Amino acid sequence: MDPAVPLPLAPLLLCRAADSAKDWAILHGVAMRTKEEPNSSDVVNFAPFLLLPSPVPRALFDQAKAVQRDFNLLVHRLSQDTDFLTSCLKSTIQVDDFTCRLFRIYEQVRREGVAQPVCLGLHRSDYMLDDPGRSGQENGEPVAKQPRLDQLQLKQIEINCIASSFGGLGTQMPGLHRLVLRLCGASRFTADQHLPQNRAMSSVAGGLAAAWELYGEQSAIIVFVVQEENRNAMDQRWLEFGAMDRNPSIRVRRYSLTEIHARGELRPDKTLLVDGLEVAVAYFRAGYIPTDYPTEQEWKARLNIEQSKAIKCPCISYHLAGTKKVQQELAQPGVLEQFLEDPAAVARVRATFAGQYTLELGAQGDRTVQMVMSDPGRFVMKPQREGGGNNIFGDDIPAALNNMADPKERTAYVVMDRICPAVVSNYMVRPGRDPALTEAVSELGIFGVFIGKGNEVVLNQEGGHLLRTKPSSTEDGGVASGNALLDSPYLI
Repeated sequence: MDPAVPLPLAPLLLCRAADSAKDWAILHGVAMRTKEEPNSSDVVNFAPFLLLPSPVPRALFDQAKAVQRDFNLLVHRLSQDTDFLTSCLKSTIQVDDFTCRLFRIYEQVRREGVAQPVCLGLHRSDYMLDDPGRSGQENGEPVAKQPRLDQLQLKQIEINCIASSFGGLGTQMPGLHRLVLRLCGASRFTADQHLPQNRAMSSVAGGLAAAWELYGEQSAIIVFVVQEENRNAMDQRWLEFGAMDRNPSIRVRRYSLTEIHARGELRPDKTLLVDGLEVAVAYFRAGYIPTDYPTEQEWKARLNIEQSKAIKCPCISYHLAGTKKVQQELAQPGVLEQFLEDPAAVARVRATFAGQYTLELGAQGDRTVQMVMSDPGRFVMKPQREGGGNNIFGDDIPAALNNMADPKERTAYVVMDRICPAVVSNYMVRPGRDPALTEAVSELGIFGVFIGKGNEVVLNQEGGHLLRTKPSSTEDGGVASGNALLDSPYLI
């Protein structure tokens, strides 16, 4: 696809635009802590970003926004279906210790009785723009060919149900790109026509505030459950301060799972206290990877949160609903209809699915293995993990399967068709480096805000967007891991 302005930029214009954009980013809070001081805000730098907004067909952007409320409802309904979750994960939990520990918490909470029926979902559904008319690979990398816009398809990478990040920083990116486009000679009208407003921060903060109000105790706090090392605190602060702006009675505290274990208390009436303060909402920005649970203390803290009457974001059933195995099962014929009675909603959701295949032991799983072995470049193998950097691509898949000591180990993974994303040229701006003109691919995320109480839908809305872009040679990983950069969609 053609970039937002003709490239390359003249050297003087490039320097001026990059320097101005860096300063704009710092002035407007598009910032991250440094690798050297991940827990200190004394020294911060701008978050890496694309100098120009990346082109996204308007029709596909609108399609992604239109289906988000369907995904919100789908996650909630399947999370209430114990038989479905158990059936989906029964093989995975035999070989994946992390998913097994989460599932055991889920089972224990169900046996004891769910203390808090209200569920808060702050989801993000991530997509790429697939060009089915080409293989998209030369020497293992996407090919920079001009696709026909009417052939591009919106295909879902995953839906994130825990710690969906960059709603705060991403909201600021349209302003940065309006500045750059103006510096490159575009009119204000042109910039406004092509850059959609982004309300992700206000939507997510509004969801947190709404859940706090539903809890019904003015003195109770919202707890952000955070990682011990937290470079991405600024993104979280946008949401924290946004929630406090919504209601002056809201107070937010930040604790790691280790701190919650040491300073928390679960009372017999299921009230959760931390430092003596009642917790209304526990918002997880940690707890999605095994290293967040270095000892049994962190698992005990997670269990106590789930046992409490605090509103969780996500509750343990939402967390499990976001696993790759559940998403693979949803893509099978007839499954969506179990949870969505509206045929139009089923069609909207199914249209975004790429092919997904089971690795369960048995005939179906064996066929998947044979298919992958015969043409591995067409596929991605995914474990039950969030946070990026975990997937296995192309020729690495046969090696991974062959190196498994027990065939059962394959059931910890699912296989998905490899998406051939549209490629565009853009400048990558990173701290300490000159802007680099690079062939890049983008991933569009749509936030969703959902509050449910049993069968009752309290709130269901699409909540803004996020665009992240990475070099076309990079297989996996997000902004926090250093592989992707913040971006904005330039609607065409």
